[in-house]
Amino acid sequence: MRLIITIISFTLWGVIAFAQEGQVQIIGDERIDLLIEKHKYLNRHQSTLDGWRVQIFFDSGTNSKRKATDALNRFSSRYHETKAYLSFKEPYYRVRVGDFRTRLEAEGFLHNIKADYPNAFTVSDKINPPPLALPASSE
Repeated sequence: MRLIITIISFTLWGVIAFAQEGQVQIIGDERIDLLIEKHKYLNRHQSTLDGWRVQIFFDSGTNSKRKATDALNRFSSRYHETKAYLSFKEPYYRVRVGDFRTRLEAEGFLHNIKADYPNAFTVSDKINPPPLALPASSE
């Protein structure tokens, strides 16, 4: 019985050892590689992120562009550390402020400006990525 177990063991080890040799050939459409490269390129060159902003103004009609520009200038002079953006999406001109990664950050900022802009609200938007912090020099 011991001899049979030894023979079976050597046979299994031999099969396992030979199973480790071989080649893998991947057969696929070369357009898949082109799509992967395009995906990498777009990710490297994407200039916006999904995020949040606070909308402080929107209006349509006569003089709405001038009113939006005035709202943007008033905000920029009061909160100069926060960027403001004027956009037009028919039929509305709107002013959105901030580049917040999370809704919580946007809601916190909204709370700070609510006295000046009581009708403001948070909106999901494409934002500019925050600048990368430079590492502290070790001098």
